[in-house]
Amino acid sequence: MKNLFQKYDVAVPRYTSYPTVPYWENPPTSEQWILDLKHALNPESASWSLYLHIPYCESLCTFCGCNTVITKDHGKESAYVEMLLQEWRLYRAQVPGLQKNQLKHLHLGGGTPTFLSAENLEKLLQPILDDVHLSEDFEASIEVDPRRTTVEQLKVLHKLGFRRVSLGVQDFNHEVQSLINRIQPFEITENITNIAREIGYTSVNFDLIYGLAKQTPESIEKTIEQTILLRPDRIALYSLALVPWIKPAQRLFKDEDLPQGENKRKLYEIARSSLLAAGYVEMGMDHFALPTDSLAKAFHEGSLHRNFMGYTNHRTDVLLGLGVSSISETSQSFHQNEKVLPAYQQKLEKAEIATHRGHCLTVEDQARREQILEFMTKGHVKLTSEQIEPAKKFLVEMLADELVHITDDKIILTDKGRPFLRNACVFFDERLKTKNPTTQIFSKAL
Repeated sequence: MKNLFQKYDVAVPRYTSYPTVPYWENPPTSEQWILDLKHALNPESASWSLYLHIPYCESLCTFCGCNTVITKDHGKESAYVEMLLQEWRLYRAQVPGLQKNQLKHLHLGGGTPTFLSAENLEKLLQPILDDVHLSEDFEASIEVDPRRTTVEQLKVLHKLGFRRVSLGVQDFNHEVQSLINRIQPFEITENITNIAREIGYTSVNFDLIYGLAKQTPESIEKTIEQTILLRPDRIALYSLALVPWIKPAQRLFKDEDLPQGENKRKLYEIARSSLLAAGYVEMGMDHFALPTDSLAKAFHEGSLHRNFMGYTNHRTDVLLGLGVSSISETSQSFHQNEKVLPAYQQKLEKAEIATHRGHCLTVEDQARREQILEFMTKGHVKLTSEQIEPAKKFLVEMLADELVHITDDKIILTDKGRPFLRNACVFFDERLKTKNPTTQIFSKAL
């Protein structure tokens, strides 16, 4: 495997979307985006998901690639809550389906959503929940920083219908935590996990990262042992996405401190072995869940879905993102809000949709997106008759290395090929192959 890691550890997209964001073109105007939303939610059977982005963090974690605003000034909370509600009112007034169609998912991400006080979380969420039609299997979830999450916040969220909480952990080793500027003793994570379960949360997720500075096989084995001790229902085990040209704080890492290639992937395999032995189900890319969790059930039932919120147990017709930099999608288009907070605020003050960029999908884009999505969630995908021979040619080395098989009209990812899923997806990425970038714009595959 050592030679394979050296061979395939190249820069490739994570395929959160297709086309990938750097290749978006032909953006919809705000008016076109509203029309697209109306069309997507026109059928009574259509459903939708809602994402709210809270950008604020009290301190900068040096591994982070998210859109954040670093501040300790909690006086900013109320103004931002009002911005989100103003944006919601703009959409609600123009897209009737947002009130009459079933809302299946609500997710708060960031940044640090628990930067908001319990009072402001309720001020934000209650008016929106009062406006919408919740599905019978509605799921509400939130990403929390265990260092800055209170019992009051968790109780308010539970009262509002939240039953899933995702804890940012990353690693339990003190030296690693110091280098990523996130000191979080095990006891803090343990305490919030126990409190959430006592309150009534039925699914607890841990976000972990492999490939961080100073991580070793011994340290990650200990982190996974401690994780299993707390038995989270879901685990996201992400590869460190090293993109210092986008996030300069990542330059604070010394290259020699970062595990690379084979050594980096070894960390994942150590974690994977322990999690599988502990009864977790591996699914998609970098995700694990207990068999009793809805994500594992969706995986076995073939309904696992992936979008900008990550892996979910249901697919909806619309994902609507509110907040600075939030991304929305329908089957026809992508739409992203202004990425800079003052620009986002200025558009809302003018009662305008905060459009920054987007992409109207061509018929070919839609077909390629569906194939990549199926491959990312199921590990196999059907080819058109026109794709079979080009696939054999493009994937000739992956076929020879037994990372994928092509049987009749399907590409099938082998167990040996799991680390190289992103590499295999490149076959479907016509835009990447056409553009053939000369500079690195994506993180490495491993």
